[in-house]
Amino acid sequence: MPDPSQDATTPELLRTADRLHSAALHLLRWVRAVDTASGLSAPRLSVLSVLVFGGPRTVGELAAAEQVRPPTITRLVQALEREGLVRRTGDRRDGRIQRIHATARGRTLLQAGRQRRIDRLASGLERLSPDERAVLDRAAVLLTRVVRGE
Repeated sequence: MPDPSQDATTPELLRTADRLHSAALHLLRWVRAVDTASGLSAPRLSVLSVLVFGGPRTVGELAAAEQVRPPTITRLVQALEREGLVRRTGDRRDGRIQRIHATARGRTLLQAGRQRRIDRLASGLERLSPDERAVLDRAAVLLTRVVRGE
């Protein structure tokens, strides 16, 4: 772990951060191109993803996770409910609280979308040499550590 007392804004570090930021945005846009096959909008897919990978949430928790206001989440949840992708249940400890859960259909739809993204990315990686793929594999591990604050 770097020494926090050191200046973290060296030109080299800023250049690397800028390149990673740009690459991450372009990569996400590129793999998201296959999301249209799901039939859902990006905001609906995002809410469903929070529920599938993060577990049941209240409307307030979803709003915080998605960085939107509760009325926006309410509309998205209602649309996902109509499509049978999520359901609401009462909280076991406090009946006033409702938790939103992904249904089996919602999980299946999201997993299929994730697989389409992975397949698209894998097809792009095939164009790289084994050494280049090894570098990216290691970079993925390091980026995960950065995000987790390790």
